[in-house]
Amino acid sequence: MKLGLVSAICDGMTFEEVVDFASEIGLECLEVACWPKGGAQRRYAGVSHIDVENINEEKAKYIKNYCLKRNVEISSLAYYPNPLEPNLEKREIYIRHLYKLIDASAMLGINMVTTFAGRDQRKTVSENLKLLKEVWSPIVKYAEEKGVKIAIENCPMLFTEDEWPGGQNIMTTPSIWRKVFEIIDSPNFGLNYDPSHFIWQQIDYIKPLYEFKNKIFHVHCKDIKVYAEKLSDVGVMAPPLEYMSPKLPGYGDVNWGKYISALTDIGYDGYVCIEIEDKAFEKNLNDVKKAISLGTKYLRNFVI
Repeated sequence: MKLGLVSAICDGMTFEEVVDFASEIGLECLEVACWPKGGAQRRYAGVSHIDVENINEEKAKYIKNYCLKRNVEISSLAYYPNPLEPNLEKREIYIRHLYKLIDASAMLGINMVTTFAGRDQRKTVSENLKLLKEVWSPIVKYAEEKGVKIAIENCPMLFTEDEWPGGQNIMTTPSIWRKVFEIIDSPNFGLNYDPSHFIWQQIDYIKPLYEFKNKIFHVHCKDIKVYAEKLSDVGVMAPPLEYMSPKLPGYGDVNWGKYISALTDIGYDGYVCIEIEDKAFEKNLNDVKKAISLGTKYLRNFVI
């Protein structure tokens, strides 16, 4: 396995600065944020370290050479919108940019895009599965033609009142995954597996690794801390951020030894990217770099 970083937390740093920092602290890969210009208002969104709208062969060669000289691979190009957004104009913008990521990923020889499946948060799961087939079938077919894998993160995008009810990503549980992979039956459509999102949903985050081992294309390392006293006050029907908080790996409730051990059981030898969203380390860029260094040092106990 190769340990890396999700670059979205490095807002304000150039692509070169992110690669240099990753190399300095011994990271081996980067999941590179590639949001369109204009960004997004959501926290950790809107960051772009590679402009896929304007990439060409010359720029691609520069990016590949820069990474090669510093022994840092790009694990995937990352963009996390809501492709099932009910506003059709917005949906079209999101999907158009996803196609740009697929093209750029192929050009760069990365052949991986990490994203969300999306969800119309006012519709039922069954209704969203029908919508998913309509929206995602042509995207996945295009990715197949380009030789690019699409890895969907299992984040519910259900944290705040504006995402309530339903959330903005349908691929949140093993039960739903089974249905989705029947609808979109493609070797190029799989998972970007993040254990933290199962913690607050009270789902076993180890067991699904074995069942879906052939669908795990990419892995996130983010932790979650559930505050029992808050949960007992607001209950599971409250927006989750009222009773839990994202933390650095090792600072929350994920058992990283068991998690990485299970990944070795299933023969996973791909990319393992640290995702930093810990509010305790967001005062400034130096604070963010400290968080990345701490997460790296901790996970080196398991990913060597």
